[in-house]
Parts: sequence; C-alpha cells; structure tokens
Amino acid sequence: MSAALPVTVDRNATLETRLSHFPAQRIAIAPQRTIGYREAGAAHADALPLVLLHGIGSGAASWVQQFEALGTTRRVFAWDAPGYGESTPVASASPEAHEYAGALNAWLDALDVERCVLVGHSLGAIIAGSFAASHAERVAGLLLISPAAGYGAASEEVRASKRDGRLAMLAELGPQVLAEKRSANMLSPHADDASREWVRWNMSRIVPNGYAQATHLLANTDLASDLAKFNGRIAVAVGAEDSITPPSSCERIAQAARTRLQIIPRAGHAGYIEADTEYTALIDAFCRASDGQWSKA
Repeated sequence: MSAALPVTVDRNATLETRLSHFPAQRIAIAPQRTIGYREAGAAHADALPLVLLHGIGSGAASWVQQFEALGTTRRVFAWDAPGYGESTPVASASPEAHEYAGALNAWLDALDVERCVLVGHSLGAIIAGSFAASHAERVAGLLLISPAAGYGAASEEVRASKRDGRLAMLAELGPQVLAEKRSANMLSPHADDASREWVRWNMSRIVPNGYAQATHLLANTDLASDLAKFNGRIAVAVGAEDSITPPSSCERIAQAARTRLQIIPRAGHAGYIEADTEYTALIDAFCRASDGQWSKA
C-alpha cells in the first residue's frame, strides 16, 4: 500500500462545502440522454483516469474524500448512475447489467476517456463487472469494493423476495425516511458522526424510480459470471465489519475473480466514507499498479 497522499484538506469544513469544489456537471451521451457526474484533477490529463461507481443508496457526491486526495495526481470521475441525480434512467423497468454498462461506455466516450481504472462499490461493482466483461480493452484495472453479488443465479422465489421486499420498503418509507432508518447499516460502530451524516445525506437524495430500477438490476444479475469473462487486473476488498456484503460473501466474489480478498479492519459497507484514509490508499495503490498497463496501451 502506498504512503499517505500529499493532500491538505480542511477537515473542519462541512462535507457540502468540500463538495462544492467538485460541482455537479451533466453531459449528453445520446439524444435526450444525459449523465450527471463530478470530477477532479482536470490538470492531470496525461495520467491514467480513475472512474468511481457508487452503490444503490448513494451517488457521485459520496466520493468527495477520494476527489480531494486522488485528484492531486490524476483525473477522477464519479457518475450518478442512470436513474440517479440528473442522469437519464435506462429504458427497461427491470433492467440487466449490460444496459448500465452500455450507458457507462457512452459516458466514457463523451468524456474522451479511452481507458481507465474502474472502481465499483456494492451495486456499482455489478455495473463495473458487466462493463469489464464486455469492454475489457477499456479497463486497465478493476477494483471491487464490498461488491454486491446479485441474485441472478438464485431461484425465482429468492429473487422475487429480495426484490419485492426492497421495493415495498421504498414505497412505504420514501427516500428521506429510508435514509433515516437504513443509513446506519452502511457503517461500522466505529464511524464518526460526520460519516453517518454524509451517508444519510447521500441516501436521502435517491430518486425512487432509479432506485427501483437498480433493485431489479440487483435481482437480475450474477456478478460472478461476468468476472469469469474478464482476464485483466482485478482486486476485491471489503470492510471487516460490513454487514451488508460481509467478508464471507465477498470471498466468493474474490474466488470468482481469481484473486485474494483484502479485508479492511474497523470498516463497514461504506468503508470509503468512514475509513477514507485506508480506502483512498487502497485505491491509490491499485491505480499506481495499473499505471503500467496504461503505459503499454
């Protein structure tokens, strides 16, 4: 793992204030289709870009701490997935991973990003895995953090139960109450109040229709089958105290990816928020190891 990154951040500033340095942007990927995103490090266009994909209850803003640190050496992009923020939803009511991967491909085209390190967190790992399976030439390295495995290989009964339970909860609670009741599950007992508030803030901003589509995506996808098709650089990591995608679940994903599972102590599901120093160093080290792939491309 690399040494601490040379970045000075005002930790006393609110996360919203820190986020203001990376304003929300929009870009067209097709007629009447846009992707909302944030970026850092525009001055480092010659370095291998880093692309960050958030999970089902989050958004591009959740990566602000990674923007601050990693944007000092390379371009960093994080999208609001289709159906999140101002990003146009995918067409299907019950989509599959390739639809999101297609949107990701079009977004990278629009940004003129030919090749990148791709990081997927939770549901974002499902999209990242599908993209890597179908566009391996664009992925210099694939890092999956607390990956959601998906229920695509499960029985229809299990898939329906998982899908319908989550949809019913959203319909009953709405985004604001859902964030109040569920955001604590994303973190370990060691998380500070700022991390808890930031997870809550991100979750409260989900768009119900986009969240519903993502719930169907989770039910329809089998991440392991996509990883079997990707032969590039790959790493899998999870927080030791992740109760949503626990180490035992992520171990199976690591086995499918033919790699060793990395376990981060004292971290929960949204580890990159509560243990940002450790996760940012993990991402940085993976990017630096992938830089050799970039130079050979």
